[in-house]
Amino acid sequence: MTDYTERRTMMVDTQIRPSDVTKFPIIDAMLSVPREAFVPRGLREAAYVGENIDLGGGRVMLEPRTLAKMLDALEIRGDELVLDIGSALGYSAAVMARMAEAVVAVEDNADMVAEATGLLVENGADNVILHEGPLTAGAPEHGPYDVITIQGAVEHLPEGLTDQLKDGGRIGCLFMEGALGVVRVGYKIDGRINWRFSFNAGAPVMPGFERHAAFTF
Repeated sequence: MTDYTERRTMMVDTQIRPSDVTKFPIIDAMLSVPREAFVPRGLREAAYVGENIDLGGGRVMLEPRTLAKMLDALEIRGDELVLDIGSALGYSAAVMARMAEAVVAVEDNADMVAEATGLLVENGADNVILHEGPLTAGAPEHGPYDVITIQGAVEHLPEGLTDQLKDGGRIGCLFMEGALGVVRVGYKIDGRINWRFSFNAGAPVMPGFERHAAFTF
């Protein structure tokens, strides 16, 4: 039987800590949440590798380093409400549920939502609300949110999502600019998002978040 606990410790020691992520709540969450439980069954052996896991349909489970560094930059607090876009089987939501007051996890794949429901209950993440619907629409009925995360890359960020962010809130986003990916954290101040560079990473652009070709007349 595979010892996933040992692999989880190794992931933190070789992928997370060397990336300058040392905040206790993040380290504790990544040591506590069984990543292998939240990957498709046939991919469990790849659960702790340091790369994105392909979920099909242009979707991935972000590599541990990318997720951890994004959480480090966002500094989620225990009294905050988080919107997690593209949560797939719920790993990112389960991790953030250990740091936040509650997480609203948006997923458009009905099969993934059904599986995530059971997985989150089994793993004690009872402060996660699963919301089935288009990723680009978010979940305005549960907002506004203190923090928004997107579990994949974007070229274009729908305005309807940033509208769901509280003034003073933060959004973590991986922008693909050609072959180069940049994670930025946006701070909402007086209704406007001010972006700051955080670190470099890469992932496929999520369906619905592509840049649309501009019309020329």
